[in-house]
Amino acid sequence: MPTHHQVLIIGGGTAGIMVASQLIKQKKRTSVAIIEPADTHYYQAAWTLVGAGTYDYKDTARPMASVIPKEATWIKDKATGFDPENNTVRTASSGDITYDYLVVAPGLVYDMSLVPGLGEALDKGVVCSNYTDPDHTWKVIQEFKGGTALFTQPTTPIKCGGAPQKIMYLAEDHWAKNKAVRDKTEVVFATAGTIIFGVPQIAKTLMEVVDRKDINLRFGYQLKKVDGPNRIAWYAFADHMKEHNHKGVKTETDGDLTGIHFDMLHTAPPSTAPKFIQDSSLVNGTGWLDVDQYTMQHKKYDNIFGLGDVAGLPTAKTGAAIRKQVPIVVDNIDLLIGSDKMGKMAYNGYSSCPLVTGYGKMVLAEFDYDNKFTPDPKLKQMLISDSSKEHWRLWMLKKYILPYLYWNKMMRGKDV
Repeated sequence: MPTHHQVLIIGGGTAGIMVASQLIKQKKRTSVAIIEPADTHYYQAAWTLVGAGTYDYKDTARPMASVIPKEATWIKDKATGFDPENNTVRTASSGDITYDYLVVAPGLVYDMSLVPGLGEALDKGVVCSNYTDPDHTWKVIQEFKGGTALFTQPTTPIKCGGAPQKIMYLAEDHWAKNKAVRDKTEVVFATAGTIIFGVPQIAKTLMEVVDRKDINLRFGYQLKKVDGPNRIAWYAFADHMKEHNHKGVKTETDGDLTGIHFDMLHTAPPSTAPKFIQDSSLVNGTGWLDVDQYTMQHKKYDNIFGLGDVAGLPTAKTGAAIRKQVPIVVDNIDLLIGSDKMGKMAYNGYSSCPLVTGYGKMVLAEFDYDNKFTPDPKLKQMLISDSSKEHWRLWMLKKYILPYLYWNKMMRGKDV
């Protein structure tokens, strides 16, 4: 007989742990299990600061056993597939596990094959990523002696859409402390997007930062492949290509592609839903989990919910978004168990991107499905009247307050 749990959660990341903790602590639901193979849980939001030498990588890690609620069953295994008609999840070595309600939150994975050459070059030499090895990023930034510093991102959705530019602002700040290095440096940000950020108030501030730091923005640049040995990133152009603060860096063409020569490269890796999700009947046409954007309930299977980075939602994939998605999933499952009815709570697409613009400076982009700027009223208590402007108190929030709240409140099922 397969093992059975009232609520089965796939994933011991931010989303999975928060759902389990709130179901247990707030709703007193005891038959909760989490499928998670990893030994370590990371607070990934601090990896930008690690990559800039201002946070210790060790401090972003805790043993998985310390964040999984004691009352939950930890199934230390990998989920490998679904039989949703029979309320069953398949695992690599624990057999089939059945459930009354399933929460799918395994996060995303990196698929290097989507940008040929990147996998071979990444985390070696001058090619770095805060997403995969932030300590290596800091080494690259420190050892950089001038030339073209290229910051870029893939065309796939990624964790925290602002992260590829945050490290650029910090790196430029670091190099600016040594005029000889900065004078020999061209900083380039090449992105497939059409604007620096989707929220107008935030975009205005970031464009001021870009001008102050004399950064070359290249819009409509779709990263296609990376030539690590020759240090060239190859791009296709979209029709809407435009540029800001042009820099005459070395480029070359190959058919329809344009190559930018770089002396250091930072990128986010191309990201997808895990293969066992993509291969299931649970995904939408773009390969992400097919859930209702307001209730987080699966569009086909009423007793399945999904949230976090794997969910196919038209908002940014961030821990801040998860913080607002969790209570809706928890409320719905609790009410379905108790009364067979869904709750009235709705997720409005809230997400937040703490955009670090230099050492000791930050802007906080909070927004919803309509890209409407929605600052948290609690910021007034920190004497921050406009979080779309750079502020040192926002830096303190990012470096000290948010990690504390994450480990001590969010992970423990307390409201934040």
